[in-house]
Amino acid sequence: MAIYILRRILQVIPVFLGATLLIYYMVFAMPGDPIAALFGDKQPPQAVIDRLREQYMLDQPFFVQYLNYLAGIFRFDLGTTFSGQEVTAVLARTFPVTLRLAILAIAMAFILAIVIGASSALLKGTFFDHAMLVVALLFIAVPIFVLSFLAQYFFGVQLGWFSPTVGSNNGWGGLMLPAMVLAVSIYATSMRLTRASTIETLGQDWVRTAYSKGLSRGRVIPVHVLRNSLIPMVTDTATQFGVLMVGATVTEGIFNVPGVGNALYQAILKHEVPTIVSFVTVFVVLYVLINLLIDLLYGLLDPRIRYVR
Repeated sequence: MAIYILRRILQVIPVFLGATLLIYYMVFAMPGDPIAALFGDKQPPQAVIDRLREQYMLDQPFFVQYLNYLAGIFRFDLGTTFSGQEVTAVLARTFPVTLRLAILAIAMAFILAIVIGASSALLKGTFFDHAMLVVALLFIAVPIFVLSFLAQYFFGVQLGWFSPTVGSNNGWGGLMLPAMVLAVSIYATSMRLTRASTIETLGQDWVRTAYSKGLSRGRVIPVHVLRNSLIPMVTDTATQFGVLMVGATVTEGIFNVPGVGNALYQAILKHEVPTIVSFVTVFVVLYVLINLLIDLLYGLLDPRIRYVR
């Protein structure tokens, strides 16, 4: 187990270097001058622009800028934004908000997927089963920005159940509406996986053996069937984390959530290379670590899984 964990941690290194290099190059290759764009139509003297370009090392070749950025990471210095703020300070301010949003969305999606997926499997072929499959397909097909606007209008404006925008009210309660939107946008795939896995597990010989030994349905379903049916859904939940981060960028912009996604969107508009690369790098590292935790969770869900060389 220790060797497996060490090997997975070492895999983070090439992923980290590849992701930062690719993102840094993509931002570097974006057309336009970010310094000139800061001033809009009222351009300052060329000397001022040249001084700012030198300050942010935008006058250096690509690899010089990239290597300087990597050196700053090892010094725990992610650079500064064009407004003069430390990127680490921006990340420290926005990341807890996005983390709360992600936890709420994942928790809601996980519960919905288990309850509805397992119920659809147990009621296979009924009206409930068909209706839930149609609803899941609908959530998969509708873009997340459409779901966001619909939820904002009906639940926020018309019914008044939630605040249409988040703003400074970014506690657990204030994030419920955008979390619900993210949850329904990612739950559909997990629900269908849970349904398919549960149906397959119900047909296994050892399930029929458990019933023949006199075990009740209330014991067999949650302990034996659901536990062995969760592995595909847990894997999909880890995969959906990346989708959640992308969706959070759009959702945070619509609901005015002061999180990482909103800050990243503003940084993209300003071509702030250190901010963009630093935020994406944090996403990559988190994604790899979450997948590592999911791999380790397999052993708890199914003791037959062992990590050997």
